[in-house]
Amino acid sequence: MSVFAASFRSSAMLAALAALTLSVAPARADIMDTITSGFGLLGGGEKYKTEITPDIPADDLYNQGLARLKAKDYEKAAKRFGEVEKNYPSSEWSRKALLMTVFTQYEKPAYDEAVQAAQRYIGLYPNSPDTPYVFYLAGMSYYNQVPDVMRDQSSAEKALQIFSELIQKYPKSEYVADAKYKMGVARDQLAAKEMQVGRFYLTRKNYPAAINRFHDVLGKYQTTRHTEEALYRLTEAYLAMGVTNEAQTAAAILGHNYPDSQWYKDAHALLKTGGLEPHEYSDSWLSKVGKTLHAI
Repeated sequence: MSVFAASFRSSAMLAALAALTLSVAPARADIMDTITSGFGLLGGGEKYKTEITPDIPADDLYNQGLARLKAKDYEKAAKRFGEVEKNYPSSEWSRKALLMTVFTQYEKPAYDEAVQAAQRYIGLYPNSPDTPYVFYLAGMSYYNQVPDVMRDQSSAEKALQIFSELIQKYPKSEYVADAKYKMGVARDQLAAKEMQVGRFYLTRKNYPAAINRFHDVLGKYQTTRHTEEALYRLTEAYLAMGVTNEAQTAAAILGHNYPDSQWYKDAHALLKTGGLEPHEYSDSWLSKVGKTLHAI
C-alpha cells in the first residue's frame, strides 16, 4: 500500500530542525575507581582517577540523529534520538527527538516500535502541533501491515480506529483527507473479509452463520463495494432456509439501490425459481437498513 506522499515535510524540514539550538547542561564529572595491582597484598592504598566526561549537547545529539536518518541508518538515528530523550528529559529537544523517533521507526520500517513511540508521544504531548501527524503515522503503521483478505484483519481494524480518532480530535488537520481515504480502504478490506467468511459458511450450508456475516457487511460497511453482493447472498441464504419474506426484502432493497446491477438480476432470477418476486416487508430488519443505504 502506498505511503503518504509527503513523508515528514522533506529534507528541508529536517534541515530547519537541525538549525535549532537550545541551552545545554554543563559537563558531567564521572568518578572512576582504580585499584592498584598490589592492593590487599602489598599494602598499597586505594587510588582514584578522576575522568571528566563531557555531556554531548542536545542539539549535537539531535543533529547526529538527523544525519543518520538522512543516510538511512535508522538504527543509529533512533539511538541518537533516544539519547536526547534520556539525557535531556522534559526539554523541547526531548519532544522533538521523540517525534523523530516515531518517524524513524516508521521509515525503517519497524511499525510496532513506531506505534509504541507514537503512543508515548500522544500521552506526553497531547496538545503539541505535531500530535495529529503522530496519530497519522501510527495509523499508517497499521495500514501498511494490512494483509490480504484470507488472513486476520486486526491491522485494518486498528488503522480504522486510529484514523477515526485523528479525524474526531483534529478535524482541521492537513492529514484528515488522506485519513478518510485510508479509512475507506480499510472498511472495504474488512467487508471483504466478512464476505469471504460468509461465502465459506454458505458453501457449507451453515446459513445462519453466513447470514450473520452478510448482516455485518450491511450494518458496518454498507458504503463499500461489497453491499450489492451481500444483499444477493442474503437473498440466496434466506431462500435456502425457506424464510421467503427476508429473501424477497433483500432482493427488493438490492433492486431499489442498484437496479442495473447484475447481482439484482441474479437475485430476481433466483426468486423466480420459487415463484416469488422482490418485495420489501416493512417489519424486516433489512428494511430498516435499506433506509440508510446509499448506492456508491
